[in-house]
Amino acid sequence: MDGVWRAAASGAQREVLDPADAKTLAIVSEGGAEDTDAAVAAARRAFDQGPWPHTPVAERAALLRRVAELLQRDREKIALTESRDTGKTLEEGRVDVDDVTNAFRYFAELVVGESAGRVVDAGTPDVHSVVVHEPVGVCALITPWNYPLLQASWKIAPALAAGDTFVVKPSEVTPLSTIHLMKLLVEAGLPAGVGNLVTGAGDPVGARLAEHPGVDLVSFTGGLVSGTKVMQAAAPGVKKVALELGGKNPNVVFADACATAEGFDTAVDQALNAAFIHSGQVCSAGARLIIEESVRERFVAELARRAQKIRLGRGTEPGVECGPLVSAHQLDKVEAYVASALEEGALLRCGGAQPEPSDVRPATGYFYLPTILDQCHREMRVVREETFGPILTVESFRTEDEAVALANDTEYGLAGAVWSGDTARARRVAGRLRHGTVWINDYHPYLPQAEWGGFGKSGIGRELGPSGLAEYRETKHIYENLRPAPVRWFSG
Repeated sequence: MDGVWRAAASGAQREVLDPADAKTLAIVSEGGAEDTDAAVAAARRAFDQGPWPHTPVAERAALLRRVAELLQRDREKIALTESRDTGKTLEEGRVDVDDVTNAFRYFAELVVGESAGRVVDAGTPDVHSVVVHEPVGVCALITPWNYPLLQASWKIAPALAAGDTFVVKPSEVTPLSTIHLMKLLVEAGLPAGVGNLVTGAGDPVGARLAEHPGVDLVSFTGGLVSGTKVMQAAAPGVKKVALELGGKNPNVVFADACATAEGFDTAVDQALNAAFIHSGQVCSAGARLIIEESVRERFVAELARRAQKIRLGRGTEPGVECGPLVSAHQLDKVEAYVASALEEGALLRCGGAQPEPSDVRPATGYFYLPTILDQCHREMRVVREETFGPILTVESFRTEDEAVALANDTEYGLAGAVWSGDTARARRVAGRLRHGTVWINDYHPYLPQAEWGGFGKSGIGRELGPSGLAEYRETKHIYENLRPAPVRWFSG
């Protein structure tokens, strides 16, 4: 923090484990409330007294571009770090680095291309009235364990582009790629105090950031329970709050999407991708397959056949398609969800257990087989709650209205997809879904230029796109009277 790497004030440390074998991957400082206060103080000084908020936009954008270049320079090293820390495959790690690079480049170009302000017509040539954007101030950025580098970039890049200073707290489970990113920011020339990092647990570090009087904005990505606590802690200070709290996302497949061999194959392949990429540890995972009854059995049978062929193992091994869960705690949660589903009447089509150890799957790793649960219904916990694991539930429908009702029957509203060979129907259904992102005949792509957010309990606020930058700004109206004169409201 404040341009200097330092140990935690308490001297405490934490082991970061490799989820593929549960061995120690790294040891990092375990920050506490004292470290958090010091980091916020550094960010506060850098904002109130430092040059960054007043640095010309072109210079801020140039720094973001330098960071993008450094990310590509270190692409393989960062991808390996992300793979070993989170368990995802090395190829997924490379894609993450490329997406992070694009995010930094996008916000650099966005902020440079903006107008100086929006002129407001005051109705007289004697007044110049303009609305301008200004940085919010000190931003507390709290990121999740599943996409640590990507989620950090979605917050750090727009904050820096807007002229803010920040304190970032990565998940204590997967902090390593964020540490690397902070080193690149320093190398790119970020002034001391503008960017600060505190590694440690949500309580006390995240909790202290959310309530801290020196923080102006809190951006949190994570679970619903933690997000609710963040919002409650930020409320007394009336801070700006952005929350992305996950989802329980429907993947709606109509029979006409499977009318041809190619269409059927594509829909099945994308259903696998939707549910099982990164072992299902994705907030936008298509964990609910909602399939038209007439093609249900054929579709699910093929889906289960292919799911059993997914190559499970250490993410850095060649040929591996799916890695372990991130922790023993997450493995326990997934096992509990599957057990409860079977007790409630679900039909196990594949998976439902840990795999046998192999040369690419150490026995001590947190591996779990891709699991498909058929004959599910909305009263089941596994259908209602975010499982964040390699679990796909199957529900069926007969009519379009029933499909929409099932898809919207969730307290979340982050993402979803519609598959149909009828363009009009696909667009009609997409328009009726209450989810922040809806894909038609696709799953999981996102664009930096678009906006990411959700309805319902999936959170508030937007990341990426123009609104992603707007989250980190305040607006100011400047009214300039070019010919001031006495008001003469009162005598004397």
